Amino acid sequence: MFGVIVFLAAESMIFLGLFMAYLTFRAVYPTWPPEGTPERELLLPGINTLILIGSSFVIHQADTAIKQNDVGGLRKWFGITAAMGAIFLVGQIYEYHNLEFGLTTNLYASTFYVLTGFHGLHVFLGLCLILAVLWRARRKDHYSSEHHFGVEAAELYWHFVDVVWIILFILLYLL
Repeated sequence: MFGVIVFLAAESMIFLGLFMAYLTFRAVYPTWPPEGTPERELLLPGINTLILIGSSFVIHQADTAIKQNDVGGLRKWFGITAAMGAIFLVGQIYEYHNLEFGLTTNLYASTFYVLTGFHGLHVFLGLCLILAVLWRARRKDHYSSEHHFGVEAAELYWHFVDVVWIILFILLYLL
C-alpha cells in the first residue's frame, strides 16, 4: 500500500502543478475567462460531479463487503462503480462535443481541456483498475477478508480521482 500512496503523492504533485498554472493564468489575465469565451453549462458537469462523488460511496461498500468475505457484494458494488465511472466519461465526452470552444480557442480553453482531459485519463485508468479487480474476483478465493490489496488499492485510487475532480469542478465551473 505504501507504493500506492507514493504513486498518488506523485500524481498529486502533477495535478498541483496544473492547478497552479491555471490559477496563475487566472491571476495575470485581465479578464478570466477571456472575453468571447462562451459560458460553460453547469447542469451536465454538476450531474457528472454527483455521479463521481456518489461512486466513492459505492466503491467503499465493496471494500466493506470484502472485509466481511462477501465476494458477491464486492462484485456488485465494483460493477456499479464501474458503470458510474463509465457514465462520467461518457458525460465528459458529450460535454466536449457540445462545447462552443476548442482546444486552441484561447488560454482558458487550452487549460480547461488539459485539466479535464488529464483527469479523464485518470478516471479511465481507475475504471481499468476496477474492471481488473472484477475480473480477478471471478476466481474462487482470490479476494477475502484477509487478502484484498487490489480492492483497497483501486478504492484509494478512485477516491483520489474524486478529490481531484471536486477541485477541478470548483476551479473551472464555480469560480
